[in-house]
Amino acid sequence: MAKILIVEDDKKIAQLEKDYLESSGYEADVIGDGTQVIPEVKKNSYDLILLDLMLPGLSGYDICRTIRDEIDIPILMVTARSEAADIIRGLGLGADDYITKPFDPSQLIARVRSHLKRYARLTSDRDMGSQNKENQDQIAVADLIIEPKTWRVWKNGREIKLPNREFKLLCFLAENPNLVFSKEQLFEKIWGYDYVSDAATVSVHINRLREKIEDDARNPQIIETIWGAGYRLNL
Repeated sequence: MAKILIVEDDKKIAQLEKDYLESSGYEADVIGDGTQVIPEVKKNSYDLILLDLMLPGLSGYDICRTIRDEIDIPILMVTARSEAADIIRGLGLGADDYITKPFDPSQLIARVRSHLKRYARLTSDRDMGSQNKENQDQIAVADLIIEPKTWRVWKNGREIKLPNREFKLLCFLAENPNLVFSKEQLFEKIWGYDYVSDAATVSVHINRLREKIEDDARNPQIIETIWGAGYRLNL
């Protein structure tokens, strides 16, 4: 039974989410104060977080940033804000997807189910990576060392922590250097057909990768944008 943390200060919405999740076979806890979230996540093992952005004490943006730096777990933003800038900001801080209020409860359950299934596959791929004979022991790209079997990345001798999807995206590009892949091709390869988001998610993850692996994310040298075509990892 997957365990989900609902972070929502509106008691009616939180109860609605909890009722639908529990009726769908999930275990759900609720927190309404932003300052309580990070200690709770560190103390308990959750499989997914439903995160409201506007919270008392600590905003959802700050919570998302802190959790993503320390814990690899699916984060689904649930927010009344529908402006593109707010959504992009949340995704840029590490959220995996978003759903806006008011929402159809069946859509919420579908999103939760999809993210849990996708995360389980990624985790399985990571755990079985050492058994995959097609993977190289190391891939050297500029000042990066990528270890596909151990799911580790090093830059100038310093280890870089990457969430599952960012690592898989980097690894795929590094294993296919100097080739251009469209956002749609990368989305299909890393996320799959059953994922509920869209190819724009690729751009967000590419930007997050660049912030971590490039010397200057605004002038990327490793992962290059080929305008009108897609992305290429230069080797």
